[in-house]
Amino acid sequence: MAEVYVQDGESLESALRRFKRKVQHEDIIRDAKRHSFYLKPGEKRRLKEALARKRARKKRRPFPRRET
Repeated sequence: MAEVYVQDGESLESALRRFKRKVQHEDIIRDAKRHSFYLKPGEKRRLKEALARKRARKKRRPFPRRET
């Protein structure tokens, strides 16, 4: 769980920025979204396979060359 304590003389905005950075680093939002609804095991497998296909297709794509 992300905890941020406001230091003496520190503005609330900077403490909020530190908190947001810590939450993003710990993947709390992504984890909450993933657990917000139930996925059947088959649906989870199909989603995982689709993401793997997408990553493989992206890797196969030719790297664009810049003309100079």
